[in-house]
Amino acid sequence: MKEKEKNALLSKKSIWLKDPEEHDFPAAQDYLELLFIPKDAKQYVAALKKTKTIVKKTKDIFRASKLPLLPEENIHVQENFKKIKKGKKLSPILLVRGKNELIIADGYHRLCCSYYLTEDLEVPCRLV
Repeated sequence: MKEKEKNALLSKKSIWLKDPEEHDFPAAQDYLELLFIPKDAKQYVAALKKTKTIVKKTKDIFRASKLPLLPEENIHVQENFKKIKKGKKLSPILLVRGKNELIIADGYHRLCCSYYLTEDLEVPCRLV
């Protein structure tokens, strides 16, 4: 993405919704059930629904998660760029503290998209 295009997207008041969308929670649970027994995954999702949204920087979330940055050309990253260009806001990221790393339960592609705008972008997230 060209610098001019990035600046245009960042000049919007905010590219983020205040709260996660309802469909984000089942997606998070599906992912968490791969890492935890279903009962524990369900408890994490219940906690994510109740906790307040906080703000963390994109680069810090990536460092804590130890996940690689997806290529800018990734179709899901591109879909998020298209949403922003159309004026649609992105849903906050859902995070769970793991033993030695942060688990991105939902929002990995949104996080990658935000990193390409600027690594210092403040990202709303729910963290348990």
